[in-house]
Amino acid sequence: MPRLTHAGCPIVLRPLTMDDEDAWDEVRWRNNAWLAPWESGDPMHGGSITFNQWIQRQRRNEQHGIGALFAIEYQMRIVGQISLGAISYGSMRTGVVGYWVDQRYAGHGFAPMALAMLADWALTDPFGPALHRLEIAILPDNARSLAVVRKVGAHHEGLRERYIYVNGQWRDHVTFAMLAEDAGQGFTERLLHGSSGSTRP
Repeated sequence: MPRLTHAGCPIVLRPLTMDDEDAWDEVRWRNNAWLAPWESGDPMHGGSITFNQWIQRQRRNEQHGIGALFAIEYQMRIVGQISLGAISYGSMRTGVVGYWVDQRYAGHGFAPMALAMLADWALTDPFGPALHRLEIAILPDNARSLAVVRKVGAHHEGLRERYIYVNGQWRDHVTFAMLAEDAGQGFTERLLHGSSGSTRP
């Protein structure tokens, strides 16, 4: 898995490793109340796994090309996470993106930067998975996350009813997409230069 950087971006996207357990635990659980309203879960209430087991599962997903997980790092500190999962190849070439950022760093633009950098790698990088489409599904009342997708110029696709299991119930989600055709010179470049709109005419 690559380490993703971009000139002008203060953040780095890098693979999480087993050595990150203490740092990841500190930031994730310190933000538990902040993230709880948006946290998806398993409706079948499967058993919990350790951090090492979770990282081993991520490595297998990466090796099979079905998922990718990155820490969002700022000044050598983990400040969030972004993932690409449910990757499908063949005639679809699509994947689903999820992300979160430490409350202490909310409002710094890190989530839009991370999403743009991930999209550039997943959709246009010759060393990436060469997908055609990324999907981001957001709870309708998650105003901060809705602002993120708008900043990167993702296309609003509509409402998916009872789409993801969140806090004990199946919740409707608003869905957005980022397409390879819309990358232009890069989603990150466009974000940094203040034009987040689609490149479509």
